Amino acid sequence: MSAAPKPNHHKTRDPAVISRFIERFAQVMVEAGMPRIASRIFVALLAADSGRLTAAELAEQLRASPAAISGGVRYLTQLNLVRRERDPGSRRDHYRVDDDVWYQTITQRDQLLARWAASLREGADVLGPDSPAGARFAETVEFFEFLQKELRLMTEREGTCRNRANSHQVWPRWFNDVAAPCRRPISRWSSRAPRPIVAAGRDPSSGDWCPFESDR
Repeated sequence: MSAAPKPNHHKTRDPAVISRFIERFAQVMVEAGMPRIASRIFVALLAADSGRLTAAELAEQLRASPAAISGGVRYLTQLNLVRRERDPGSRRDHYRVDDDVWYQTITQRDQLLARWAASLREGADVLGPDSPAGARFAETVEFFEFLQKELRLMTEREGTCRNRANSHQVWPRWFNDVAAPCRRPISRWSSRAPRPIVAAGRDPSSGDWCPFESDR
């Protein structure tokens, strides 16, 4: 007896429901400061199985003018959230959002934090560390340096998990018991503050440590 065919969930999708979701998600991004048309384009690309659409497809799906789509994709490409590509022999551009767009977006914040920290450090020197304003700048520098360090550690751990997932490895069952993240109280964003404890544990069978070991 032949096996029953697997259900095709794509056939059950309701375009109207997807359209309402795109608008709701886009509104969240608008409230965070992104222009509305750019938000709608970005979410529409995220919701596409291929992760890419042409300008005409975007205009039809979002019921927007070609000029609005052009301005939206230009904004998104400047932020490196969307890239333009063209198939060989084709004259139509496609706009694509990468599968790891959120990872790329977060890691790019490290460069932004470095620039902000440099400007704040200069401000602390100009105002003088003994002045209230200078002390405020200096403390903010410590906070940004803390964020940079934690962001780098986070992306390293994410890369370890991603590599393991791509190699089709699975976490052992003991991981669920020993890898519950915990944190010590932090009163100041300073290198003197206690460092967060990253979950770690040893595999009873192999003796190997899990990749979330702290670097204390």
